[in-house]
Amino acid sequence: MSAISLLSALSILSLLLLTGESQDFTKRIPKNSLGLKKEKLSHLHFYFHDIVSGRHPTAVRVASAAITNTSSTGFGAVVMIDDPLTVGPEPGSKQVGRAQGIYASASLSEAGTLLMVLNYAFTEGKYNGSTLSILGRNPVFSAVREMPVVGGSGLFRFARGYAQARTHFFDLKTGDAVVEYNVYVFHY
Repeated sequence: MSAISLLSALSILSLLLLTGESQDFTKRIPKNSLGLKKEKLSHLHFYFHDIVSGRHPTAVRVASAAITNTSSTGFGAVVMIDDPLTVGPEPGSKQVGRAQGIYASASLSEAGTLLMVLNYAFTEGKYNGSTLSILGRNPVFSAVREMPVVGGSGLFRFARGYAQARTHFFDLKTGDAVVEYNVYVFHY
């Protein structure tokens, strides 16, 4: 039996040597081969307008669980968003991008605890065409919330950092909100 195993192993090894192809799919490369220069820390400040009411909502519930409507926390509700990001808290303030993605009610016991899966897509200034990706827990009734920046694109390639959110305005009747964001991000 061991002679067969040895023969099989030698056959496989010889086939690998004959093909001449590496079986590795990764290799180390220097940073400068991607044009990466010095890493910098940037601070971005903007307002996130989450409009769930009216004729032109920017946040729409797209799914729910069987228990969502009976849950005290709305557990299982999933909302798709395309919210404007502006320089100031006023709806008519200059728009600098869009928050696009999903948030969902993620707690059975804490109302207003959301899972945020968002891209901040910037449309103005130096970062026009670049994005930051946010993934994390957002307990919206806390005064200040912190969520991780897990990546980005364009000028934010290899981004990492955090976003601090503070509710600037919340309408209990409609559910509309304006949230102030301070984002601190390392990038190249």
